[in-house]
Amino acid sequence: MTGNPSDAVPTKKTAQKTTSAKSAGEKNAAKTPLSAALVAEYLRHHPDFLARNPALLEKIEIPGRDQGDGIVDLQRFMVERLRNDMLELTASRDELVANVRSNMATQSRTHEAIVALLAARSFEQFVETVTTDLAIILDLDVVTLAVERSERNGPGHSPAGVHCLQPGTINEALGPTQTILLRSDIDGDPLIFGAGAGLVRSDALIRLHISSEAPLALLALGSRQADQFHPGQGTELLRFLAQVIEHTFRAWLSLPE
Repeated sequence: MTGNPSDAVPTKKTAQKTTSAKSAGEKNAAKTPLSAALVAEYLRHHPDFLARNPALLEKIEIPGRDQGDGIVDLQRFMVERLRNDMLELTASRDELVANVRSNMATQSRTHEAIVALLAARSFEQFVETVTTDLAIILDLDVVTLAVERSERNGPGHSPAGVHCLQPGTINEALGPTQTILLRSDIDGDPLIFGAGAGLVRSDALIRLHISSEAPLALLALGSRQADQFHPGQGTELLRFLAQVIEHTFRAWLSLPE
C-alpha cells in the first residue's frame, strides 16, 4: 500500500503551525501562575535540585515529624545545624575576602609610598614627602617625624616638618626595646602629632634606628578612624616602610649605621 507523501513529510506550512502552537503554549505556560503542585512535580523529577542549590535551604522551613510522645525528631535539628554552619561559612568567606582586599590595598599604598620616598631629589624634599605626602598616599590623616634632642648634638635646627622631643620621650611611649606600638580608640598626643593631634583616634608609633651618630627618631602615623590601627595587627609592611626611611636618612646625611 502506497502512502501519501504529504502525510509522511510535514510541509512548510505545517511546520510553521507547529512552531506557532509551541510558542503559544510556552507563552501561556509562562503566564500560568506557579502552584504548589507544579513545584512539587518539578522537585519529584529533579530530586538533586536542593543539592545543586544549597543556598535555598536558608529560606526553606523544614517541618518536624510527629514520632509520638517522648520521641525527638533529630532530622530537623540536623538540618538547622547544617543551615547555621552554612551561614557561618558564608560569613567567614566574606570576612576573608574583605581582609585580603584590604591587605592588597595596604600593600599597594605602601609600595607607592616607598617609590615616592626614593624619588626625592633633596633631603628637604625627602622630609616633606615623609611628613606630607605619606598621609595622602597611605590614606591617613596625620604623619609626623619626631627627633629627640640630645646634648651631643645640641639644640640645633630641625628641618621643617620635623618635631623635636625631649630626651626619653620615645622610650617612655614605646618602652626601651619595642619597635612598633599600635593603639586604637585614643586621643592623639600633641607632643607627637602637634596641631594635628585632634584628628587622631588611632596611631602607629615606629621607632627609627637611623644611625649610632643620630638621635632617637620616631615615625608617627595617625588616623581619625578609631580602629585603623589596633594591637594584634600585622606590622610587616610598617617595618618595611620604616627600614626604607632609615636607609634613605643615612644616605642623604652620609651617616653610618
